[in-house]
Amino acid sequence: MNIELTNEQATALLKELDDISDVDRYFLSNRIRTLKEIRAKIWLEPVREPLPLAPKQHAPTAGDCSKETPRSR
Repeated sequence: MNIELTNEQATALLKELDDISDVDRYFLSNRIRTLKEIRAKIWLEPVREPLPLAPKQHAPTAGDCSKETPRSR
């Protein structure tokens, strides 16, 4: 079954499903689990892309020639 809902209709239905499942005394009951499964089908959370990793900054090593310090003799 496929139901075409407008954004306003979907929002209203999601709010009602949230209200029902939030105040129910038996939040682990099959009834509430079913309502939560229906809610998940109506409004899928957008897939978020992982943040790009920052480029690694390496500390200069003892043999790094780019930053020579004058040596005293």
